[in-house]
Amino acid sequence: MGFLHKLAWLGAVLLMCFAQVNAATTEKDDGKAAIALLEKALAYYHDNGDKAFAAFSRQGEFVDKDRYVFVVDTKGVMLASGGPSSALIGRDVSEVLPADLQKAFKDALKVPEGNGIQQAEYRWQNWSDGKVERKHVFYQRIGQRILAVGYYLPRASAEQAKALLDKAATDLSKNEKVTLTAINSLKGGYLQDDLYVFVVDLDTQRYVAHGTNLRLINTDFSKIKDPEGKPVGEPILALIAKQDEGEYEYRWKNPVTGKVEDKHAYLKKVGHFLVAVGYYSP
Repeated sequence: MGFLHKLAWLGAVLLMCFAQVNAATTEKDDGKAAIALLEKALAYYHDNGDKAFAAFSRQGEFVDKDRYVFVVDTKGVMLASGGPSSALIGRDVSEVLPADLQKAFKDALKVPEGNGIQQAEYRWQNWSDGKVERKHVFYQRIGQRILAVGYYLPRASAEQAKALLDKAATDLSKNEKVTLTAINSLKGGYLQDDLYVFVVDLDTQRYVAHGTNLRLINTDFSKIKDPEGKPVGEPILALIAKQDEGEYEYRWKNPVTGKVEDKHAYLKKVGHFLVAVGYYSP
């Protein structure tokens, strides 16, 4: 198994760290573009050292369409990312990998310095539809740092969003504490591509779990608005007060693309909790 196949699990947040071959370009062109971006990052890191992490972690010259730079150290800690895995900066990502992948991931972190650019290619089964897809990543070790560039996963579908909602609702009904902790710690498969789960306590109307933004925990969901200032939390709460399940469309930032896009959320009431998962329109 390949290097950032292991890093990428997280319910697949870190499979988002690798990019999928863009349908509009050839595999050869994608490979060249990824290597070019990695070489550019390596040169910048050579000149700036760890100060380069700030540049790697923002939208700019180290983000090229659906490609971006991310960095882990040899202990497995995420140090920088220009993509959705930026939510993991400062965390030991090896801790969130399943046991059968941890050894292979740690072995990959031991690649000797001076071996040049490495690449990993593998076949990976999609979590929901069983389709096996090819993944590819380029990386190089510099001292105790490993710089990498890969390809994104495809956008998640409405069917995948419903499946993740059902999983989260079922798990929450069985064990509230464990499920909420797992969602907030990015474990348990609650982060899938550009899909994530969030949970609101209907008694307090506050977030108790969120799959990508822990800063929202304990904030008032009823006051949440979209980037244009249109209420989101209030109408969703009003809808779920009348029924146990529902759907709601709004505008929200896609954690994969970093852009504000149309989002279609599926909602379900589980006891005194609102559970939601939404997919982004193409």
